Amino acid sequence: MTRAFLLVLMAATLPGQESGARSTYVLGPGDQIVVRVLDLEEIGKDPYQIDIRGNVNLPMAGRVRASGRTLEEFEAAIGERLMPYLKKPEVTVSVLEMRSQPVSVLGSVKNPGVFQVQGQKTLLEMVSLAGGLNPDAGYAIRIARQKAWGEIPVEGARFDESGQFYVAEVGVRDIMEARSPAQNIQVKPNDVITVPKGQVVYVMGAVKKSGGFVLGEREKTTVLQALSMAEGVDNYANNREAKILRRTANPEIRAEITVNLAEILKGTNKDVPMQSDDILYVPVSGSKKAMARTLDAMISMGTGVVIYGRR
Repeated sequence: MTRAFLLVLMAATLPGQESGARSTYVLGPGDQIVVRVLDLEEIGKDPYQIDIRGNVNLPMAGRVRASGRTLEEFEAAIGERLMPYLKKPEVTVSVLEMRSQPVSVLGSVKNPGVFQVQGQKTLLEMVSLAGGLNPDAGYAIRIARQKAWGEIPVEGARFDESGQFYVAEVGVRDIMEARSPAQNIQVKPNDVITVPKGQVVYVMGAVKKSGGFVLGEREKTTVLQALSMAEGVDNYANNREAKILRRTANPEIRAEITVNLAEILKGTNKDVPMQSDDILYVPVSGSKKAMARTLDAMISMGTGVVIYGRR
């Protein structure tokens, strides 16, 4: 078995060589490719690397531009160059190693953007390239993949409404704590990875640890649980006039729900469930009611609020 045949065999078995992916993947500088031409062994002996200018120098065909072309388009360009030598050139190009593939990482990461990835990368490696998760990141990572690259290999993968993309969701803990290594899938060119913000409740005012607390996957919380996350009230708290400030249909107005913490702590009144984005405000004894209004502005501007990720 010749070395050239081995290289072709390797390229043919690489992920992403399906017919749909061949018409989708766009070659770029640094990609390593295998070129075969029937009855022209000189071209197929060794792999070729696309140079920094996006070209490949082939025997007889000369310098051919590869960057910006799909495999099929590049095959046609090579065939055209070989027309003076072969009546009907049969050209096959395979990607041996992808070194130029745009992958988007968006949402609650430190450095969102589009990354030109070299070589094969996993989902976790892409999150790392984006600087890692923000403290307010949720507990799931969403992936959208072009149909041509095949179904995303995780449970629950499905088509989106357009029918042109596969979409799937994996748990952050599952891959970061190696609970399910199989979900740390390899990314494909033009994948869009999104880390949504988690559901957050805020505890502010006369508490020991004020700030926002990210809720776990499918987690619900109550006033007492939120107070526990904030490590309890301080010595100056007015336990009888705490309030939940809850968003309404009007984004500029929050509804006020009075909460008597003293009675809840004694067990003489029921605990109160909280919703995502609620603010539990515990006033200082004798403080002005207007203080509660400033909290919403602080959160909206992102100032003075620490977000705690509880993973």
